[in-house]
Amino acid sequence: MADSRSPVTPGARDIAILIGRLLLAWIFLHEGVSLALNFSGAVEMAAQFGLSVPLLVATIALQIGAGLSIAGGLLTRFGAAALGLFCVATATLYHTNFSDQNELLHFEKDLAIAGGMFVLAAAGAGALSIDHWLRSRGQ
Repeated sequence: MADSRSPVTPGARDIAILIGRLLLAWIFLHEGVSLALNFSGAVEMAAQFGLSVPLLVATIALQIGAGLSIAGGLLTRFGAAALGLFCVATATLYHTNFSDQNELLHFEKDLAIAGGMFVLAAAGAGALSIDHWLRSRGQ
């Protein structure tokens, strides 16, 4: 059965995926840009956690690069999988002091965001994305 929707008229699913992508991307874009704009402060904070400057730079690049990937819908599955793994690593490396309610909340939040990222990696970016546009031009 052919899809009766016009290719220029997005459906509710496509709009929901776009909104979800933008909401998921926002936290990483905001954090990555904030770290980049206050790089000296970010270096000091990273040192408190034993993180090197190259690892900090890689983290900023991941947050901004994969955040833009997800927001724009370009290489979305890859960007979402990378950020999903990043969230699992962050949760398990930095938020395991469960006697501290704030740390427990951050652990759970990171795992929830990872779950959203893994769903996005499995489902793809939807029709309102650069990925979809590129695929449709290749037909």
